[in-house]
Amino acid sequence: MSLAAVRVQTELRRIARRPDENIIIKTSSGDLKCFKAWIKGAKDTVYEGGQWELEILVPSDYPHVALKVKFLTKIFHPNINYKTGEICLDILKEKDAWTPAWGIASVCRAILLLLDHPDATSPLNCDAGNMVRAGDIRAYRTMASMYVKKHALKGPFK
Repeated sequence: MSLAAVRVQTELRRIARRPDENIIIKTSSGDLKCFKAWIKGAKDTVYEGGQWELEILVPSDYPHVALKVKFLTKIFHPNINYKTGEICLDILKEKDAWTPAWGIASVCRAILLLLDHPDATSPLNCDAGNMVRAGDIRAYRTMASMYVKKHALKGPFK
């Protein structure tokens, strides 16, 4: 068994022992290289009530390189490409920002944090980024809320 597979199994056991109310990790038929996660929008944010499915790909040299994560559920956010689900998050994109101390659950938590703290200086969704940069937070929140209602109300959370 590869180091990556051992690490993923260890992390999944830890997640099962200490579940996070905002994160659900699902493996399909024991595949430790590709699996799904669900995250739930934080309370008192524009994303509250939303549930997003993520695809997580585990590279063969994990944990020494970052996981590959993308949104499968559509979302309106400056740092997430609406069409591809690509995420602009330093720990996933910059070699120097990744460390083996990061893991599946901590990456999911970092993505949840990104939802409420967008970085409009490096947008993957230019419309959302322009709204935030221009200070039109009302327009941004209105659009984000509309996308939550349109795309993200169904999922495994109750």
